[in-house]
Amino acid sequence: MMGFGIIWMLLFWGGLILLAVWLIAALFPTSPQPPTHNTPNSHVGARDILDQRYAGGELSREQYDEMRQTIGQ
Repeated sequence: MMGFGIIWMLLFWGGLILLAVWLIAALFPTSPQPPTHNTPNSHVGARDILDQRYAGGELSREQYDEMRQTIGQ
């Protein structure tokens, strides 16, 4: 009968440790690392940046069209 007490104690403490790890991971999520700019495939063009700014609502349609004509694409 003593064997079951030890098993329950191990399950309790194991569950408590898992709960603590989960809680810490939920409170402090990891953020994705920004891409490094020295890789050959990481080139972002002006048009891509312009498209992202327009999609994000930073630019009006008129500003977007004017800047797109300025870029020449």
